[in-house]
Amino acid sequence: MSRTFEDLVAEAQHAPIDGWDFSWFQGRATEERPSWGYSRLLAERLPAVDSALDLQTGGGEVLAGVPRYPRLMVATEGWEPNIAKATELLHPRGVEVVADDPEPPLPFADESFELVTSRHPVIVHWEEIARVLRPGGSYLAQHVGHRSVFELVEFFLGEQPEAVRLARHPDFDVKAAMEVGLEITELKCEELRIEFHDIGAVIYFLRLVIWMVPGFTVEAYVPRLREMHELIRAQGSFIAHSTRFLIGARKPA
Repeated sequence: MSRTFEDLVAEAQHAPIDGWDFSWFQGRATEERPSWGYSRLLAERLPAVDSALDLQTGGGEVLAGVPRYPRLMVATEGWEPNIAKATELLHPRGVEVVADDPEPPLPFADESFELVTSRHPVIVHWEEIARVLRPGGSYLAQHVGHRSVFELVEFFLGEQPEAVRLARHPDFDVKAAMEVGLEITELKCEELRIEFHDIGAVIYFLRLVIWMVPGFTVEAYVPRLREMHELIRAQGSFIAHSTRFLIGARKPA
């Protein structure tokens, strides 16, 4: 017997959302992964440098999956529940977790790190990345691209203006990186399929990724949520697409 709308909503509303642990989606939603394997790239490149900084590390889950770190490994995070979780995961392995607002400046001296990394940063401050990189140092990151999960966004908010649809396009990051003197060394972009198999997964996702539907609450969107619940029951899932791009940059020696 299928679970009721009310049961799914109640469960999703009370699920914890600290960190970036997506295990709650197991069996409820799926997302294709980019072909380049960001975690594998981190595992290859971090041990090859003497110092590294991971920006907006979330709960530290991605960085915790790296087997070996450089001599100096630092991570920043601005959201309090994530700071505690990242510290618990990373501090025992010698990683310094710094509580830091995502707005500049970064609390580090000029030319402090050989490598700066980030997975899905909310905001990228290229001038600060360039400042803290040593000459010859590199930036490696996986960014969220333009129109990511827009099928879901526009279901709740309606069709978005073209400027909003193009926000986070990789061309903008390439231009911004070059303007602060960095050289682009790699750029790959992929569109990936997402399937939500119940309305609880949709609610949990919108609670976790709060910028998708700003100010989202179940109470504010009950009619649309019920409509999507019936759509998922009829079709088996709600399909959307995420956009991800891998970007690498280098500070000239």
